Amino acid sequence: MSGRVRRRDARGMVTAELAVAILAVFSLFVLLCWGLVLIVVQLRLVDTAAAVARQEARHDAAAVSRARAEAPAGAVIHVVRQPTQVRVSVSVRVRSFARGLPAVPLHADAVVVPEPGSPR
Repeated sequence: MSGRVRRRDARGMVTAELAVAILAVFSLFVLLCWGLVLIVVQLRLVDTAAAVARQEARHDAAAVSRARAEAPAGAVIHVVRQPTQVRVSVSVRVRSFARGLPAVPLHADAVVVPEPGSPR
């Protein structure tokens, strides 16, 4: 034993590092999923605002109700009709699916000119 150096046992060290790395990757994955959810909801708000504004400008009540039905759950749709434009605002608060993440308010607007032959 005179020429041998005894190595310290470090088998548990890799396990602890792996556990921390897995938690970090999982946290990043949850945040990325949350970001994707917010992007999808924002796109749905933009589409809803544009569709409702377009149908309101045409005075098509059936199409307006169909466009409103496509809005995300809990969305608030506000329509302002003026002689020269129709302004639609859609907003919603998106609650997180993970504990500790805050609800995020999202908002979209659309403005269109009423169609020439439509009643005012």
